[in-house]
Amino acid sequence: MNDLLELYGISTARANVDWLDVIHQEGCPYLNHRCYKTRKSTPSITIGTCSIRYGRDEKQIIICPYRLLERGQVFLDSLHLLTFHEPGNELHIVSEVAIPGGSVDYFLVSARDQKVIDFVGIELQTLDTTGTVWPTRQRFLQRQGVAATDDEIKHSKGFGMNWKMTAKTILVQLNHKIRTLENVNKHLVLVLQDYLLDYMQWAFRFDHLHDARLGDSMHLHSYKLKQTADQSYHLDLDSRLSTNADGVARSLGLQADPNLALEKILALLENKISEHTLFVLR
Repeated sequence: MNDLLELYGISTARANVDWLDVIHQEGCPYLNHRCYKTRKSTPSITIGTCSIRYGRDEKQIIICPYRLLERGQVFLDSLHLLTFHEPGNELHIVSEVAIPGGSVDYFLVSARDQKVIDFVGIELQTLDTTGTVWPTRQRFLQRQGVAATDDEIKHSKGFGMNWKMTAKTILVQLNHKIRTLENVNKHLVLVLQDYLLDYMQWAFRFDHLHDARLGDSMHLHSYKLKQTADQSYHLDLDSRLSTNADGVARSLGLQADPNLALEKILALLENKISEHTLFVLR
């Protein structure tokens, strides 16, 4: 069974939702911004699909990485990896900082007087789909009476899940990025869903990973989607594992040796922090 679970951050199981207003607003509650996911064929139209129900066992799978930002929990769960954070320091969330091997999605930064004291890198990874979720989205809206019937959509095969490519791509990227951060004695956290972690443990060499230890540079935080009393969903931390740069390479049988001086990373972060990057609990 393939079906829509959340649209623009709202559970499709909730009652009394004005879906016509929801699709007109196109809002992402996790970014406080208009949804960034648009149709390739019509970029002016947002898709708004956060999570889906997939397969015979009806897995509840997150397909948008921004869905992982709910309540800022992933940042709070990485706070303990800021070795030099002290009361009185400001916390900043800085996005898209380029380091060797690509850019890191977010840095959780501890700063005082606009000077970076410490930081931890945070990567978000959700499962990629094969095909398009658009027909599934439209069929749901048709059932709600807010989208016109479309024969092409009615008979569309819909989507699948790209397990292997998603897992391999993120491991290759981590293999480069973790060496950069380990060289300057900092941590990198991969935030992902429990289903994806289960697949990675099955498909790659993961037997050397263990329960999270502060001394390791690479951390994996796995989350479940749990349904609440009002039929909504929320993120729940499920497990924490860790390893080091050699452990990531060992999972792939690859090697990488990027290097970026600590001073350069600090300069990049200090150039980006401002009142707009301050981490504020909502």
